[in-house]
Amino acid sequence: MVAVVDSSANSNIGGQLNSGVNESNLLSGNGTISRNNSGCGYVSSTTKAMAYEPPVSCTTFNILAPIYKRVDQKNQSLRESNFRAVWLSRNQKILNWLLHERSSIICLQEFWVDNEELVHMYQQRLGDAGYVTFQLARTNNRGDGLLTAVLKDHFTILNYRELLFNDCGDRVAQLLHVQLAFPFSQNQEGDAQQEFLLVNTHLLFPHDSCLSVARLHQVYKILQHVEQYQRENKLNNASILLCGDWNGSKRGQVYKFLRSQGFVSSYDIAHQYTDSDADSHRWVSHRNHRGNICGVDFILLCNPNKSRKPLKKSWAEAVFGIIKCQLQKGLLN
Repeated sequence: MVAVVDSSANSNIGGQLNSGVNESNLLSGNGTISRNNSGCGYVSSTTKAMAYEPPVSCTTFNILAPIYKRVDQKNQSLRESNFRAVWLSRNQKILNWLLHERSSIICLQEFWVDNEELVHMYQQRLGDAGYVTFQLARTNNRGDGLLTAVLKDHFTILNYRELLFNDCGDRVAQLLHVQLAFPFSQNQEGDAQQEFLLVNTHLLFPHDSCLSVARLHQVYKILQHVEQYQRENKLNNASILLCGDWNGSKRGQVYKFLRSQGFVSSYDIAHQYTDSDADSHRWVSHRNHRGNICGVDFILLCNPNKSRKPLKKSWAEAVFGIIKCQLQKGLLN
């Protein structure tokens, strides 16, 4: 089963990937979100500055590594990775879809980095389609990782960095410093506005409440790294795009923490959704390994004109929020 929603809105983009002051009407093009029975999820959004300029689009997609995909409910140890024809066919279909959509930026999670045949297939087909690719394995030989692909005709890669959390989940993140290959005609503030920072990551799954702080700390590490990179390269006016499988919904402390740092969901902007409980249930992007369908895949945007709390203060408030919530649950029990 696949559920798809498309949207259109007006554009008001200057020399950056702009969420602007009025967040409800500044994305144009289409946003697509899907749930399917393979257990993977994606979010795709498109932003366009002017009718004659190339669209700037981004897709984030947890493609479910074959080493994790269960194929027999009665035998949980049996995985798709045991059946080459099956995982090869599924990933060929994923690639077909990605190349059909042809987003400017593709961020994949649970990319099976340990399988040379699969890695070569993605690199070759994406490379032939004009993408430059970067892949990063999770630490401690977990078998999967991240892949980020960027269209060479749309962007110039100025720098690439890898962030290893070295934590209980062996999670990692990729940071790309990207410059638009074409100028925005509305840009009035110089070339700095045509650069932005792109992050691809996959956060730890909240197996129980004790991991909430660990997940929050992963995001804190990412934002610390981004802030440090901005200071080193004098990029205070650069936008930040966070993509990936966050393994948490809009009701969680991770999302609230990112909102306090000025980030907005591009998909919510396209659909004019708010942070209300009612809107948080209006879309899904993922079916997890427990069979739950949820909205946990995000493309989050922060522009330099957005007001932001100091990072340490925002982090402390988020941690205290988690502790407060757990204490309240304990009292109720």
